[in-house]
Amino acid sequence: MNAIVLAILVMVGLCLARVSVVFSLVVAALVGGLWAGMSVEQVIGAFNEGLGGGATVALAYATLGAFAVALSRTGITGLVADKTLAWVGARREPGQLGGIKWLLFGALVIVGAASGTVVPVHIAFIPILVPPLLGLMSMLQLDRRAVACVITFSITIMYMTTPVGFGTIFLNDILTGSVNQAGSELGLQVTPEMAPRAMLIPALGMLLGLLVAVLFSYRRPRAYRHQPVAAAAREKTELRLSKRQLAMILVAVVGALAVQLATGSMVLGGLLGFALLSMNGLFKWKEQDDVFTQGMRLMALIGFIMIAASGFAGVMKASGAIPELVAGSGALIGNSPALAALVMLLVGLFITMGIGSSFSTVPIIAAIYVPLALSFGFSPLATLALVGTAGALGDAGSPASDSTLGPTAGLNADGQHDHIRDSVIPTFIHYNIPLVIFGWVASQVL
Repeated sequence: MNAIVLAILVMVGLCLARVSVVFSLVVAALVGGLWAGMSVEQVIGAFNEGLGGGATVALAYATLGAFAVALSRTGITGLVADKTLAWVGARREPGQLGGIKWLLFGALVIVGAASGTVVPVHIAFIPILVPPLLGLMSMLQLDRRAVACVITFSITIMYMTTPVGFGTIFLNDILTGSVNQAGSELGLQVTPEMAPRAMLIPALGMLLGLLVAVLFSYRRPRAYRHQPVAAAAREKTELRLSKRQLAMILVAVVGALAVQLATGSMVLGGLLGFALLSMNGLFKWKEQDDVFTQGMRLMALIGFIMIAASGFAGVMKASGAIPELVAGSGALIGNSPALAALVMLLVGLFITMGIGSSFSTVPIIAAIYVPLALSFGFSPLATLALVGTAGALGDAGSPASDSTLGPTAGLNADGQHDHIRDSVIPTFIHYNIPLVIFGWVASQVL
């Protein structure tokens, strides 16, 4: 058995047994490295070397968490939640409540899409905005697995298709850049304008999965206990926002986005947004350290999991098992381009499931997939679709992915939402299966 396949099976098995994701990643990395013939010292060295790649992401999430907490101190999220709950409380008829459910789904999609584009806080908005809405969801008997699918869709679909914010990083810098680097000696040259076109068909698969989840799989009512959310998950405020404060909030949001787009750094964008919000008078200057610390604590678990996933990726790369996995799959392909596309997508799923991030996976698999795709005669657009979809696979269904960790961080604020069974498994089923199918279709028609 290939070391990567074994490591992923160990990691998934431990997670299903309710073992900590961080512990599961460490054990899986050790098992995979030893199976590949590495010594314990080599595994530890590769793991430690890989940790540095996750440190940048963890710091970015910490600063974005601080930015999100500072936004919550302005009272906007609490005000919206309170107004919504009061409005719903006067409308108990089944027909009206059904309309509110779809309104909530639509609002989450819009907010999630904005979090990766015009308000660059990424998943940091989820632990701030979602916990105040859990009472509403319980009132509606809304299945939180459907909510997890909605949120995962909203924060994934934009970077896959829209070159703004995080989409600029994924489509232009990572996907286009990695494919050009891997194909430079083979005569392949793609442009940033081609990437959104290549990812459009796979994105339609994500949309189909979302519709199946909310219209069929999780449409039935599901009862939850009515209990208060932990105080740390929500900051209530009765402050009234002045026009000046509203203007400062707008300037902070726009400034954070502009800095991120100009520098490509989520850290600098989050820091600028936090600094501007610190000057709006809603909390004292001496309290900013407490606000920043609370934001870092809010995203700490996600940061540690991303760091551990980077260590896991370091071991997998050092083991040499990724080229072996692709080469071993070649015996199944023969001379069939259709089968080659399917195998590449499935191998990409396994690789991304362990690493947990399409942003980190694409540079790894592009170096192997681009020559393979060109040897089977795939067009530049089809090659982009294969590499991009293979990277996105697993991002929406990996235990170590921010696309699943984010929804859990918000929906489990009252302890009634399991990360694996209520976030990972539903998103894996409803997004990875359509992504494989639609990614394969894209490779055949583009």
